[in-house]
Amino acid sequence: MSQVEDFLSKEDEQTIVEAIRVAEKNTSGEIRVHIEQTTSKVPFDRALEVFHELKMNETQQQNGVLFYFAVADKSFAICGDKGINDLVSSDFWDCTKDAMTIQFKAGNFKQGIVDGILNAGEQLKKYFPWSEEDTNELSNEISKG
Repeated sequence: MSQVEDFLSKEDEQTIVEAIRVAEKNTSGEIRVHIEQTTSKVPFDRALEVFHELKMNETQQQNGVLFYFAVADKSFAICGDKGINDLVSSDFWDCTKDAMTIQFKAGNFKQGIVDGILNAGEQLKKYFPWSEEDTNELSNEISKG
């Protein structure tokens, strides 16, 4: 088994998918998680590539958020679409990253990811509140590379 498969148990994955569902109940924003073994690129640059590969740039309000993890490298990045970045300050994701890092350093990877997702949902709600017309444009499942 690869480190990607060992990184989270099936139960952990289900908890994370449920966190995405809960977070998206408050916002029209779309949240995805992508996990892969390693990257030779700067994590944020690779996250942007994956963002486009997953067609996250095609949401109606350009309000997708990707949590990207390279497990062997022990690195991660959070990348938001243009609709979000046009409205928020440049340090918008720092508090989310900081909360996640605290959990990661304690070895609580699932909880760190869940905390990040729920925090993102809370932040996005301010700019992209959920509405009756909102549809789930992207899968909530974890993608793996």
